[in-house]
Amino acid sequence: MPDASARVRELNLYRQYFDLVAAGTKTVEVRVKYPHLADLAAGDIVRFRAKGTDETCDVRVKRVTEYPDFEALLDGEGPAGVNPTASRGRQLADIRAIYPPEKEALGALAIEIERLADQ
Repeated sequence: MPDASARVRELNLYRQYFDLVAAGTKTVEVRVKYPHLADLAAGDIVRFRAKGTDETCDVRVKRVTEYPDFEALLDGEGPAGVNPTASRGRQLADIRAIYPPEKEALGALAIEIERLADQ
C-alpha cells in the first residue's frame, strides 16, 4: 500500500511497457522533462495506467536523473532497465517514435522505479 504521505502521480504507459513494469523487469521509465514532472522525486508514487484501460500498477520512485537527450540517457542508464526485451538501437528508435525531436529537446528524465509489493 502506498505511504499516505507520498505524492501520487498518474502516468499512462503503452501496454508493452506497462506489462514490463507490472512484471518488475522494467526498472527505468523514460520521460521528456515536461514542466509537470520537474518536481518528481525519490519517494513519490507513480500510478501507471495501461493506456486506454483502467488497469494500474503502482511504483515508488527511487531516483530521477536528468539527461540532455535520449542517447545520453541510454548511455548513462544502460538499456536493460529501460526495456530488457529490446536492443539499445531498437529502444532509441521506439522512444523517438513516441517523442518527436522538439519534445526530446526539452531534456530526458530517467526515473528509476520499484514496483510496490502489495499488487
